[in-house]
Amino acid sequence: MQVTPSIFKAYDIRGVVPSTLNEQVAEGLGRAFGTQAMAEGQTTVAVGRDGRLSGPGLSAALIRGLVAAGVQVIDIGLATTPMLYFAANTACQSGIQVTGSHNPKDYNGFKMVLAGRAIYGDEIQALRQMMETETWQLRDGGSVRLLDVLADYTQRIVGDIRLARPMKIVVDSGNGIAGASAPGIFRALGCEVIELFSEVDGNFPNHHPDPSKPENLQDLIQALKTTGAELGLAFDGDGDRLGIVTKDGNNIYPDRQMQLFAQDVLSRVPGGTILFDVKCSQRLAPAIEAAGGKPLMYKTGHSLIKAQMKVIEAAGGQAPLGGEMSGHIFFKERWYGFDDGTYAGCRLLEILSQSPDANAVLNALPASFSTPELNVACAEGEPHSVTSALQVLAGDAFKAPAQIFTIDGLRIDWPDGFGLIRASNTTPVLVLRFEGQTEAALHRIETDMLALLRSVKPDAQIQAATH
Repeated sequence: MQVTPSIFKAYDIRGVVPSTLNEQVAEGLGRAFGTQAMAEGQTTVAVGRDGRLSGPGLSAALIRGLVAAGVQVIDIGLATTPMLYFAANTACQSGIQVTGSHNPKDYNGFKMVLAGRAIYGDEIQALRQMMETETWQLRDGGSVRLLDVLADYTQRIVGDIRLARPMKIVVDSGNGIAGASAPGIFRALGCEVIELFSEVDGNFPNHHPDPSKPENLQDLIQALKTTGAELGLAFDGDGDRLGIVTKDGNNIYPDRQMQLFAQDVLSRVPGGTILFDVKCSQRLAPAIEAAGGKPLMYKTGHSLIKAQMKVIEAAGGQAPLGGEMSGHIFFKERWYGFDDGTYAGCRLLEILSQSPDANAVLNALPASFSTPELNVACAEGEPHSVTSALQVLAGDAFKAPAQIFTIDGLRIDWPDGFGLIRASNTTPVLVLRFEGQTEAALHRIETDMLALLRSVKPDAQIQAATH
């Protein structure tokens, strides 16, 4: 079958409906994934979908393909991506979520779990190859049954989280799928919840559901000023990422959230390894060490961090927590190790409820001066060649006390800040981030890193990131 190669990304499949992603592609994916699942002894696959307008058609086609491959499908219907992961941890071991995540409304895609692992990279390309060559294996025995997981999912969270006092919060779901479940779960914990845009609407009529973008938090900031609530929580389109806003309108970025989560988790898992991606603040590793943990900086990508947490545990270590600057937080302690915005929000409330002033706790977390994520547009395939060239030059360009990290692009750490240039795994752009412990340090680091970049790519144009 004909497929557009560019929809097969590093961690998932994503494209524009119907031009690059349509029901024929979805059905082909079902056949290929079903073939692979059966080859690994996975006879059951859960399927869920977010609130996008193209979701019902794509989900139905995906299920047709899975059934044709002989799979017993558990259709959980409208659900957040974490609810699909929950089903793939409790009702079976494999699953596919039909989701466009935080992409514009005409996008959709698929996030996949096979035999308990998030599949990415070569495994996604193998599915593409099977679809192109139609070498899937069709067999009898496929079936579909419906399962509503919301009650079990809610019960699992409510049974785990204990608030020390009731809290009044504002929840902005941005008309994404979290609106159908998150407010109810927070109420079940004893919170008073003021809801913004909980109605699931794939047109996203109010603002785009991406809490990593400050412009999408303005309604939440406004509501906190007028309602007397003490905290604001925001979710992305499929509910696997969390945004946090204080009563005074401060955005608590995920690398600061991680400082709080790490302290809490390490109080029960002393010596545990806490993973974070290369985009995170230089303040995070010392906070983890001070709390008795082992900090481990790793590559960006939710699938990659989840896989590395499993590697550590397979080797006899403990990896109770991981997180990314993009807002994916992975709790293994007391949870399943998958990224879940609602659960992360509940864990946050549990910690903050122990203090009479939640905002004081959040605002006291160490912070630096930093840029938002920046992008440099490139030709297809160019970002990786640019970062390879930068890695070669870095040793001559930056001397001690600069520390050079090349695990994912080029990150240089100085005693007073860091700079990062890496290749995106999802779009043909370079991803840049700079941080300084003073504004002067930030300016110096940004200037030095951009000079190195322009020595390799003279036409580099810096722009705000568009996810």
